[in-house]
Amino acid sequence: MNKSEYSNAEFLLEKIREADAVLVGAASGLSAADGRRFWYEDDEEFRKVFGPFRDKYGVRSAFDAFYYPYRTENERWALNATLIHHLYETKAGQVYKDLKVLLQDKPCHIMTTNQDFLFFQDFPADKISTIQGDWRYFQRQDGGRIDRIWDNRKMVDEMYAHLTEGGTWLPDEYIPRDPEDGKPLMPWVRHPGFLEKSMYNRQYEMIRNFLDRWKGKKILFLELGVGRMTPMFIQEPFWQLTCQLPFACYISINPKDALLPEVLENKGRAIHEGIAEVFRDAVELKEKEQKEDRQ
Repeated sequence: MNKSEYSNAEFLLEKIREADAVLVGAASGLSAADGRRFWYEDDEEFRKVFGPFRDKYGVRSAFDAFYYPYRTENERWALNATLIHHLYETKAGQVYKDLKVLLQDKPCHIMTTNQDFLFFQDFPADKISTIQGDWRYFQRQDGGRIDRIWDNRKMVDEMYAHLTEGGTWLPDEYIPRDPEDGKPLMPWVRHPGFLEKSMYNRQYEMIRNFLDRWKGKKILFLELGVGRMTPMFIQEPFWQLTCQLPFACYISINPKDALLPEVLENKGRAIHEGIAEVFRDAVELKEKEQKEDRQ
């Protein structure tokens, strides 16, 4: 069968099967495909979790709420506590389960700009690089002066339990600070002041180690949900590596923004279809093949 006749799911399954290893690059489109659209949309989940901020400030998405110019740190930290608490309570959906099935028994690593830590529910921590930060951690507001981050689960639970004014105000005594000198903390996610030291460098070290091990083999670069806002973190490095490595293959899945440069036309495919649908079909095909093999 000619490659052009393959369905997208068949093509994906074939290339995963052929690969010696898979490097996944995942962005916000993956979380959206899994139903987490509240980051950008005024959907039911957003209204349920962030209703008080929606009513008080007129915000219409989680990112809208995060970047709102609050007058006080008490309001901003009330938003942070609400958001992070919700992320801790969120369960990864079928998209993540299907990706796990597709990559089962295949050496893989995941690099993601998503900060929602959903991957950690289905994949080992040593297979995940969070290259734009992680909402589970706080850092100091003074950036790189002190190379330290804090696990924030206990702090967030306490903050969330003490929100006032309908959930839009955090009293001064619960605003997180460095326990040693009282300096204010901030979420360890990409924005001005983001700490790029030990923790950040470890994320890229894991990626480099994976590439060093597999760059001479058949490696599949699987790009999921990367849009046009930040192509420099995943998409452009994937293009460059696919060009450089003789046995590499590249697949991009994104219903709107999947791109395949002309130079890579013989080394991959841009799939303009929903990630959830492609994964679902690929898992069904894989399970069907496994059933036939057992008979």
